[in-house]
Parts: sequence; C-alpha cells; structure tokens
Amino acid sequence: MSSLIADRIRAHLNTVTQRREARQRDPALAERVQAIKTYQARRFEMSYADLLASPRYRAATRFFLDELYGPQEFGDRDSQFARVVPGLVRLFPREVVETVEELSQLHALSEALDDTAARHLPRLPPDAVGYVQAWQATGLAPAREQQVALTLAIGRALDGFTRSRLIRSSLRLMRAPAQAAGLSALQGFLESGFEAFGAMQGAGEFLRLIGERERALAAALFAADVQALADGAAASALLAQLP
Repeated sequence: MSSLIADRIRAHLNTVTQRREARQRDPALAERVQAIKTYQARRFEMSYADLLASPRYRAATRFFLDELYGPQEFGDRDSQFARVVPGLVRLFPREVVETVEELSQLHALSEALDDTAARHLPRLPPDAVGYVQAWQATGLAPAREQQVALTLAIGRALDGFTRSRLIRSSLRLMRAPAQAAGLSALQGFLESGFEAFGAMQGAGEFLRLIGERERALAAALFAADVQALADGAAASALLAQLP
C-alpha cells in the first residue's frame, strides 16, 4: 500500500512538472497563469483581511496564502518533494504520508484550474468581471469544490499533528538531516505549517471560516449572470468580494 501512495504522490508532482514545462514553452500562457495567480492572491488577502489582522489566526492565514494560494512557483520544493518521497513513505506515520498525498493532489489540481481559467481570461490584467467570466467558462464547479475540500482536509490534518508529540519530535530531529540532504525547502514548509497551526490552539473556527467563505465565493462565481455583470448592472455581492 505504501508503494501505491508513493506512486500517486509522484504522479501528482509529475502533473505539476508537465504544466510548468508547458508554460515555459508558451510565454503567453505563462503570463496569463501568473496574472491569475496574482489576482487570486489579492482576492485571498481581501477575503481574509480580518484573519490576517488577528493575532491568533494571522500565521495560519499567511501559511495558506504563501504555501497554498500564493502566486510564486514551487519548483525547488516540488523537486525536493519528489526526491524524498521514498524515504517519506518509509519513515513517517501513515497519517503524515496521506496528508502529503493530499497536498500533492491539491497542488496538481490547483495548477490545472489556474491553467484552464487563465486560458479563458478575456483580457489582461484580470478584473472582477473578467475573472468571473473565466471561471464560468471553465465549467469546473466540481473541481473547485474538490480544491476547497482538499485544502480543509490538509488544515484539519495539520491541526491534529500539532497535538502529536511523536510527530513534532520527529520533525525537529529531521532538521539537520534534511539540510544535509538538500531538502531544506520541504522541511521549511512542514515546520511553518506545524508552527502556524500550533499557535492557534485549535483550528476549528479558522477552518470553518475558510470553508464557508470559499464555498460561498465558488457558488456565486458559477451562479452569477455574467452578461449582467459585464453590462455593469446589479453590482452584486460577488463583485464586492473581488479586487
């Protein structure tokens, strides 16, 4: 079973690599994808301004933005990720390995959604109406729900791991070996996640807010009357959620 999980993790990372290579061959697509990633990061900061200002939730919200929703490329981390998969599967508890699989699946899914939405952007730079039009043109409402569900599952797992002394101790012990093996980016990701969720002293309310807001936005995105928005009629609650 562990070899199957390792194969799935590598397959997800390979999907990400293929999309990254396709963008390198198509600079226009790369520009559009980067534009939509940057727009979505701005949207996240606007949607969660209250959590970013909260002493309790600031670190976890920043972790979500920087590590899961940010516009930056994760090439170094992905490369390290792929190299460490066999050891990860062999050495870590099954719960951690399953969360790593969810993370790689989320990464691959997010890249696919960004690619598809970027191809449908009517203009650059993106604006609120164009963003709605692009998402509706994808026709991928179920995939957007899967993206939210995976994000919440990873958050719940990290919250649970912060209460495991064994996992926390194992992570600390990995610092020197990880650096020696050239796995500092992956180690940094894991540690920042543990620290951010541990600082909350319970992530229930935080994850509830993320789920409610992301699902409300997705529902509005796919239900909006695009023509009415494009004509400037009925400034909706949806547009108020977008930069």
